Amino acid sequence: MPPDTGAPVRTLLVLGATGDLAARLLLPGLGQLLEREPERRLALVGSGTEDWDDERWRSQVDASFATVGADGGAAAAAQAGARYVRADATGAGELAGLVAGCEAPVAIYFALPPAVTAAACAALVDVPLPEGTRLVLEKPFGTAAVEAAALNALVTRLVPEDQVHRVDHFLGRSTVLNLLGLRFANRILEPVWNASHVERVDIVFDEQLGLEGRARYYDGAGALVDMIQSHLLQMLALLTMEPPTTLDSHDLREGKAQVLRATRVAGGDPVASSRRARWTAGRVGDRDLPGYAESDGVDAARETETLAEVVLEVGTWRWAGVPVRLRSGKALGDRRKEAVITFKPVPALPVGLHGTSAPTRLRIGFGPDRLSLELDVNGPGDPFELERVALATDLAPGHLSAYGEVLAGVLDGDPTLSVRGDTAEQCWRIVEPVLAAWRRGDVPLEEYPAGTGGPDPRQPFDAP
Repeated sequence: MPPDTGAPVRTLLVLGATGDLAARLLLPGLGQLLEREPERRLALVGSGTEDWDDERWRSQVDASFATVGADGGAAAAAQAGARYVRADATGAGELAGLVAGCEAPVAIYFALPPAVTAAACAALVDVPLPEGTRLVLEKPFGTAAVEAAALNALVTRLVPEDQVHRVDHFLGRSTVLNLLGLRFANRILEPVWNASHVERVDIVFDEQLGLEGRARYYDGAGALVDMIQSHLLQMLALLTMEPPTTLDSHDLREGKAQVLRATRVAGGDPVASSRRARWTAGRVGDRDLPGYAESDGVDAARETETLAEVVLEVGTWRWAGVPVRLRSGKALGDRRKEAVITFKPVPALPVGLHGTSAPTRLRIGFGPDRLSLELDVNGPGDPFELERVALATDLAPGHLSAYGEVLAGVLDGDPTLSVRGDTAEQCWRIVEPVLAAWRRGDVPLEEYPAGTGGPDPRQPFDAP
C-alpha cells in the first residue's frame, strides 16, 4: 500500500527508550522492518530519565534486534549509529534540545505511560517542530471520551491529524488485514454478511497468561479498557463496516468510524449486557497462579476485572438486531482468540433428514491465523444422518510482525493502520455506560479459578 502523505522519516526518536515496551515490542518490530528493507536508512535516538549512555542503548537495540534475526544492512547501520540522550520528556526545554538534534522528518514515539504521554504532548506546545514531524501514541488514548477529546485537541495543535499515529498493534496483525480480503473479495460471503442471515457475532480474546509483570498498568485498566475498548472494538469495526471504495487511509478509516458511531450497548442496558469477573487461585497448564487479588502490585480494593464481556448492537441497516459480543479474559484454561460469525439456522429440515442441524459458523482465528467454515453434511454411515464438518485453511502470516507493519506506516507517513482521533473518542463513548455501571456496583464482580473456562456460562454469554 503506497504511503498517503509526507517524506519517509529520517529519525525515530523513542521517548521511554529504556522501558519494557521499547525492548520487547517496538525495537524487534523495527529491526524486522529494517532487515526486510535493507535500503531504508534511519537514525535511531533513544531518550529516558535513566542514566544510560550510547553504548548501553546500542546494546539494548542489538539485543532486541537479535530476537528477530536483524543483524545486517539497515538494521546494523541503525544499531551502530544509535544515540541516547538523557532527558525528561515532560520538560519543554529538554524536548526542544532532543528534537533539534534530530534530522527531519522525525517521528516521536511515546513509549510512555498515558499520563506521561499527555504531559509530554503539552510540553511540545512550546517546542518548534520541524516540517513533517509525526507523533506516535500508544493506547489507551485518554481515560474517557472527554479526556480523549482533550488529548486529540492538544496533539492536533502540534501536527495535522494525518501525522498523528495512534498505535493499535492489532490493526497490524496479518489476520486482521486478511479480514478485508475475506469480506470484500468473496461473493459467497458478502450477500449473507448482514442481519437477514447472521444470528450473532462473537469476538473473543481469551488468554492463559496472567499479569506477566504488568500489574502497575493492568490494575488501573482492567480487561475492559485494556482489550475491549481498544483492540476488540477495532476488530468489530472491520467485521461490520460497509465496503470501502478504496483501501486508502481516508476511506478505510471513515468506514470504521461510521460503524462505531452507530454502535452502542445492547438494549441501552449496561447491566444486562455486561459481565465482569476476576480470577482466583488455580493452575494454568503447569503453573500455579495466586488469586489476582493476592498478586504482587495489585490493590484488591479496586476490584479490577480480569475478564470482561459486553454485548453491543450496531444500529445500521446491515446489522440492526444482531448481538455482537466482545469478550476478553486472562488466566483461563484455554487460549481462544477468534471472531465467530454464527449464521441463522435453516427454517426447517426436509422430512426424513435426521440429526440436529447446528447453525453454520465461520471462525476466524487470530494466532494461529486460521479460517474455518463449519457445516452440516450427510454422514458416511446413514446417508440421511447429518454430521458436522469443518472446511479449514491456515492463513498466510504477513512478512512483518504487528509492530513492524505499524512502524512501516509511521515511517512512510501512511496513517491507514493508525486509529483516527474521532474513532478513539467513539470507542470511549461506547464503553463508558458499562464502566459507570461497574463503578456503581450495579454489575457484581464474579470469580473464576485460574485455569478454568471463566465464570459459569449464561445466556447470552455462553460460548458458541
